[in-house]
This record gives sequence, C-alpha cells and structure tokens, in this order.
Amino acid sequence: MAQGVAWAARELGVPATVVAPEQAPQVKLDAISRLGGIVVKVPYERWWEILVTSRCDEAEGLFVHPVQDERVMAGNGTIGLELAEDLPDAEAVLVPWGGGGLFTGIASALAALRPETRVYAVQPETGAAVSAALAAGEPREAQFAPSFVDGAGAKVVLPAMWERARPLLAGAHTVSLDETAAAVRLLAERMHVVAEGAGALAVAAALSGRVRERKLVCIVSGGNIDGGRLAAILRGETPD
Repeated sequence: MAQGVAWAARELGVPATVVAPEQAPQVKLDAISRLGGIVVKVPYERWWEILVTSRCDEAEGLFVHPVQDERVMAGNGTIGLELAEDLPDAEAVLVPWGGGGLFTGIASALAALRPETRVYAVQPETGAAVSAALAAGEPREAQFAPSFVDGAGAKVVLPAMWERARPLLAGAHTVSLDETAAAVRLLAERMHVVAEGAGALAVAAALSGRVRERKLVCIVSGGNIDGGRLAAILRGETPD
C-alpha cells in the first residue's frame, strides 16, 4: 500500500509522506524510499491511533487511509474481478486480513459476480481480531503481540470495516506462527515465490486442512521480508 502511494505520487510529481510503525521491516521502508516517499516512523500505538482517527499530524496534505479509503478498496477489488474471470469455479478464496481493505475489495467484487464463492479472512494467532469479532457479533479487542507477520493481524477490527465486511465474511481462519513460517518456506522452495509473513497466511490456512472447501484460491499479498528473517525460515526456524 505504502509503495503504491509512493509510486503514484512520483508519477504525479507530488511529494508523499508515509507514516509507518517503528517495528516495520527495513526492507519495506527502503522500498518506499527508493520510490521517493518520505518515511516517518512512529510508535505502534500512535500508528494505530492514526488508523482509527484518520488524522495524521505528522504530515500535511491529503490523507489516504490504507484500509478505509473506498478507492483503495476498489483497487483491491480488481483482484476479485480477475478471479471471477479466470477461476469461476473456485469454491473459496482465502485472504490475509490486516485492516480489511484487501478482503473487502476482493469479496465485494466476488459477491457481485460469483456470489456462490465463499471468502474467508485469515489472520495470525497473534492478532485474530476478525475471529474475536465474529464470535462476539461485533468488534472486540483480541490478544495482540507483534511478530514477523507484521502486515496482518490486529488487536481489533475497525468499526467501519466491520460494517462493510461482515456481510461478505464466510468466516475466519487463524494460523500459528509456525504454520505461517512453514508456508513461507514452501512458497520459496517449491514455487520460488518470496512471501512475507502476511503474504503466506492464506497458504498456511489452506495447508492446515481446516478449510472444508476443496478448490481454494490463496491470495499471496506481500513479498517484503527482511533477509535475516527469510534465512531463518529457510533454516527451518520461526522468527521472533
């Protein structure tokens, strides 16, 4: 998301400032800088406050919300359009959930064109806010801890996203960090695809055997993983 904004700003000839949590992988921050974006790092709690309030005093100009902006969701929806065209017989689609914008965009397109396709959110066990919301029938705070799966998982579902996503959710799956690391390793070794932790969540859920549908689509979204963490995973380890 941040790289996309930085690229678009460069094409338009306007400056872009990206606010990122302090623990964001350096590989992501470097990619933003290469595209001309200015990175401002803030503590995680401040970053989350910006997501909740849609207000950022650390920068000036148009605020583009990474999750709740309808144009961002519409862009994500083109993935759903492509799935409906290329894989019309898919039974289920597994989508990583960070804030819900990717899920809502994809699920909205499929609901319009292939309503029989079930769409599931996937989160790490370290931030399974969607499962908590489904269990309670409304957004509830879930146990949250930072992990190498930095692009997905949250302590609570943003209320505005819950309203949009709830009618589209076939359910949610939670995977462990060990399962996620194993999925990253499999993608790298067998498919030669480098996925970050969040990008491998859907594959981890599919491999777990807990998804009852047979013909599955896994959205592998995100390939920004620090080299040290990837090396640890390829050695058979699960990063901190």
